[in-house]
Formats: sequence, structure tokens, C-alpha cells
Amino acid sequence: MTNLKLQLLIPQYKETDDVIKPMLDSVAIQQGIDLSEVGVVIVNDGTDVKLSQKFLDSYPFKIEYYQAEHGGVSATRNKCLDYATADYVMFCDADDMFYNACGIWIIFREIEIGFDSLISVFVEELKDRHTGKFNYVNHEMDSTFVHGKIYRRQYLLDNHIRFNPDLTIHEDSYFNCLASKCGNTPKYCVTSFYLWRWRDTSICRHDPKYILKTYNNMLESSTALVNEFLTRKKISDARNYAVGMIYDSYFTMNKKEWLDQDNKDYRYAVEKRFKEYYLTFEKLFLDLPE
Repeated sequence: MTNLKLQLLIPQYKETDDVIKPMLDSVAIQQGIDLSEVGVVIVNDGTDVKLSQKFLDSYPFKIEYYQAEHGGVSATRNKCLDYATADYVMFCDADDMFYNACGIWIIFREIEIGFDSLISVFVEELKDRHTGKFNYVNHEMDSTFVHGKIYRRQYLLDNHIRFNPDLTIHEDSYFNCLASKCGNTPKYCVTSFYLWRWRDTSICRHDPKYILKTYNNMLESSTALVNEFLTRKKISDARNYAVGMIYDSYFTMNKKEWLDQDNKDYRYAVEKRFKEYYLTFEKLFLDLPE
């Protein structure tokens, strides 16, 4: 049997066959590679919305489908990783897809050289609220989103890098930042191969107050990350991320929408949480050279 070079790890909550079909179709049309070296692991996050086995069996690559108890997106991604066996893994969302037919060839090209983690630009699909027309833009490389990032599986295992199961919003940045600091310097790819698709039911895409409503979750994610670095005795990384979050909070809460009286309840809640965050990591902040 051919060893799997790459597995796509996909949590499934209530996505149906029709929702995940574009992702699987975009794998099936990949060019210049041997599809027997590609696999997909899908874990159902404790819902009764099951994917059809006949549908999954129709694809020319190996798809493993597992049922889990409901634990949220982070716990389900960890389950996917537990089931994975390939040399490299890529966390994907069920409603996304590869941007082009050479995407996996691009990944395999980088795998031949080798890396612990690969961070790429990716394409974001946007929908005009007024006209309904779609637009496609390159999204810069960052640590915020799980999209377009590949990891050597043994590297994740050796360094105990997993998603924090207590985080269900802004959980990507915790994992990505941790993964980028525990091994060799991440490799960067300037060629887009992943598409973050628009979905009308996605709260983070269509709610203009999403950041206002979830900034506390961002502080929770950063708290977990900084504490994890402290546990690992990576003091410099802990300090840098804590200070970065403190400055980010300052500039964010001075934006117009945060000063709008209509949003004062969101600001008040975040200010309370930020005070707790600052007091927790005040020493790290003050210890940073001017």
C-alpha cells in the first residue's frame, strides 16, 4: 500500500453531503499527483447529520469517516489528528475547497524539500451585501486562520501540539502560534491553493459586530496561549504574545465602532476582561525592554 503523504483533517458538524461536496470534488480534480498518496479524515462532532457512505465511497482517494461525542471544533480537530497516519496533515473546514487544480501538487513540491509547518496565502471569497456578487481576494499569511497551513504530523505529536478543547472561537490562532514556535522556522508559500468559501450561515462572515461580540474569546485564546508558553518555559514567546495582545487591545478599542455608544455594552464587557488579562500578565509586559 502506498504511504499517505498528506491527509486533510475535516471536522463535520451539521454539514451535509452537498456542503462538503465542493471540497471533496476539488481534491478529486487535482493534477500532477498520485491520489493514492492523499487521504481525508472526517470526524462527525456528535450530530445526527451523517454523511452518506455511498457518497464518500464515490471518490478516488481514501476517505475515513468517524463518529465522536460532541466536543466542539477544537476537540473534533484533535480527534481528526488522532486518526491521521499521513506524513503531513492539513486542517480544513467542510465548507471550503482547494482554489485550483494544482494545489496539492504545490504542497507536495514543498514536502519534497521538507518542513515542520507551512504557511501560505489563501483566497477569501467575499459576498457584496447589496448586489450578492462574489469577489475573490488574496488573504495575507497570518496566524489567525487555520486555512492554507500544513504540518508535519510527527512534529505535532513530538511537541504535543494540539487544539485547546476549551476554545471554540478564535481557536485557530492558539494552535497556529504554538505550532510556529516549537520547531524550525515556518516555511512560507506565496502561491494560493486554498479557498475560504463564503457561507451565508457563517456568523463570523456576515455579522458586522462579530469582533465586538467575540473579542473576549480572543483574549481567552491569548490567555491560553501565553499560559501554555509559560508552562513550556518559553518565556520570551509568552512575553511577546502577551505584549502583542495588550497593544492590539488598545488600538482595537480606539476604533470608531468601539467608541460608538450603541456598542458600549460590548466595550464594557471587553474592558472588564482586558483588565483581568493585563493584571495576569502585567509582569511580562513591564519586563519587556523599552
